[in-house]
Amino acid sequence: MTEPKRSKFIISPDPQNPRLVETVRATDHTGADTEASVPVERPLTLFLNSQEVVTMMTIGDYPEYLAVGYLLNQNMLQPSDRIAGIDVDDEIDVVVVRTENETDFEDKLKRKTLTSGCAQGTVFGDVMEKFDEVALPDEAIVRTSWIYTLSRSINTQPSIYLRAGAIHGCVLCEADQPLIYMEDVGRHNAIDKIAGYMLLNDVDPDGKLFYTTGRLTSEMVIKCVQMRIPILISRSGFTAWGVELARKANLTLIGRAKGKRFLCVSGDSRIVFDADPDQVPDESPRVQRKASLQEDAV
Repeated sequence: MTEPKRSKFIISPDPQNPRLVETVRATDHTGADTEASVPVERPLTLFLNSQEVVTMMTIGDYPEYLAVGYLLNQNMLQPSDRIAGIDVDDEIDVVVVRTENETDFEDKLKRKTLTSGCAQGTVFGDVMEKFDEVALPDEAIVRTSWIYTLSRSINTQPSIYLRAGAIHGCVLCEADQPLIYMEDVGRHNAIDKIAGYMLLNDVDPDGKLFYTTGRLTSEMVIKCVQMRIPILISRSGFTAWGVELARKANLTLIGRAKGKRFLCVSGDSRIVFDADPDQVPDESPRVQRKASLQEDAV
């Protein structure tokens, strides 16, 4: 029996949350007083058991998912490590992930402060340690009709970016259904939140694909492969190393997905061309404006 399609995201952005978005005074191009909505960023210090790991800048939602996903994607926490508890203290902006036993990576940890700048990202330690061991499933597919449907659904969904800008989004999808939509000041945080959600909620990567609003960099490719998701889509472009790593890992890498157009630079054997591009409507001016601003921010 075919599972019915979901009509709503399981998790989606909350642009009305006053903790995530603030209003500031501004002066416009005519010299008139006005107001602007801006996303909030705050430091979050992560501990693994008694060891301080890192302080990162984040909008502050879903700290438990961000913490677990960060540790997973840095190979500091393994899926086999049993999490005994996660403690979040909003007053001092601290999250502590506790495991039943000491992990293998605690002696490798060094404190490091991250900015919201995407160039720095979250990469430290040997993030390539497990990369070569991952075998992505050849039988996974992505239909072109799914790409078009996902692009419309995600780019028209109410979001912090649509309200305030200066933020990135990542979405876990199944076929043409977006499931988990996370935003943050860095796309590395957004993808880590999804990784943490998947572990803590026993979400299987089989049959899933990934959509991001930002560039398809080496970091995004590495994390997607580590999460064992074989298809990565963005309306933005690629970096050379991102393409190289995607080809090495047999990851389907699709970028510049705008309206009826897209480019696949790796893993095109998974694409099923089931939609006539001439029948795909052009993006609305609202979507074009949102997307253009997003790409300017990445």
